[in-house]
Formats: sequence, C-alpha cells, structure tokens
Amino acid sequence: MSTYSDSEKQPMQKIIIDNLSKNYSADAGKLDAALDTTNLAILDGEFFCILGPSGCGKSTLLNILAGFVQPTSGSVSIDGMPHTHPDPRFVMMDQEFGLFPWLTVLENVKFGLEIKHADKREQDRIAHQFIDLVHLHGFEDRHPFELSGGMKQRVALARTLSVNPEIIFMDEPFNALDMVMRIGLQDEIIRLWTEHDKTIVFVTHDIEESIYLADRIAIMKNSPGRIEKVIKVELDRPRSRDSDSFYKLKNKILREITL
Repeated sequence: MSTYSDSEKQPMQKIIIDNLSKNYSADAGKLDAALDTTNLAILDGEFFCILGPSGCGKSTLLNILAGFVQPTSGSVSIDGMPHTHPDPRFVMMDQEFGLFPWLTVLENVKFGLEIKHADKREQDRIAHQFIDLVHLHGFEDRHPFELSGGMKQRVALARTLSVNPEIIFMDEPFNALDMVMRIGLQDEIIRLWTEHDKTIVFVTHDIEESIYLADRIAIMKNSPGRIEKVIKVELDRPRSRDSDSFYKLKNKILREITL
C-alpha cells in the first residue's frame, strides 16, 4: 500500500512511460491516433486509476503496459528494464472473467499455478488460501455457471492473486456487475491490495470508482487519446462516498473531463 508520511521513504517508480503513442490504420491509408504522446510514472505499490470516456485510449494504454499491444513510438519500462511483451510477473484481469466453464472454482484458481509447474500440494494449498481470502469457501467444486457475476469475478481475483504477480492490470473488471456487487468488490480489491502490497493499474470510466480506489487518477480525453491531468487523491482510507471531500473531488474531476 503506497500511503506514506513525509518522514517515510517514498516509493520507487515501478512503471515508466516515455513518449508513448499508438496509431492504427484507417480508411484511405490514413492513421488514427488512438494514443497521443504520453509520459507517466506509476509508483511501486500504488493503486493507480486511468479514468476517461469510452474511446479515449484507456484500454489501448493498459494493453501496451501489459505487453499485449506494441506502441507506434515511445517505450515502457518496468523496474528500469524495457517491457515489450507479456510477462508472468504481471497479469491482466478484465470484465469478461476469463474463467473456463468446464473447470471448477478450485481448478480455475489452480490454473495459473499449473502453468508455473508448482508442486501439486502447493497448488492446492495456495488455491484454497485465496479462495478463502475472497470468501468463497464451500464453493470449490462449483462450476462458473453455478455462480453469480460477483462470485465469478472473485474467482478471477483469487486466480490472479494466487500466482503472486508484481503488477495487476485491471480493465474495467467490475463494469458488468450491478451496483451492490460492484461496491462489494471495490472493498474487496482494496482489502487485498492493502494486505498483499501489489501495484495495481485500474481502468475505469466511473468517477466515483476511481476516487474510492486510487492513490492517483490519470484523467484521459479523446481525439486523440491523451492524459490531460494526474490528480492525487488525498482522502483518508477507508473512504466515504458521502463525505464533503469526496463530493468536492468528484465535481472537480467531472469539470476536468467535460471541459
């Protein structure tokens, strides 16, 4: 967790984005600029939100950071090393859950551990640990079709955490859920982030969600996609959506997005 007092050592830069841009081919040989020249640094252990409307390049930026998409120009470095391809130390979690319907909850959570060739007993121990951590004890033998949307996302979260990633990239993971499930999972991810000290880069179009979760928020605009401003969220945790300070920050960000 990256909340530090002035007297404490400041966190190191984990991800550095240097003059990054992405163009796609359009009709008549023209190029569409999905992402304008972007510079940014994300800190080790930070919960960093990328906020903006649909089509502003949020997911493009996230997929470049995860190594799934190559930039047109510029570079990404992680821990001081060039980063251009997917890496098992960094995982992506999106709103599609990504669960295998023919596998049980336990088998889905163990999947990443099997790829890493972990010892069978260790796979079981770790999988059960994270199933308990996301409050799904007793559902180990269920299949995805037997679970609610929120439960599926918790399975995906347990699978993500079970492989002990350094960075978790999250692309609107709660977007398909109803408000009650969404708020519950926001609390869940904050609790797990606090306990496990991960760097999280979280894409959202929801202003309240970004304020509730983030240490800092990058506000993106489109035509072309660009980071307009980065705002530090200076609200104590746990945060209240009903507080005056939360409401004021929400209005400030809304003004930035609509200007």
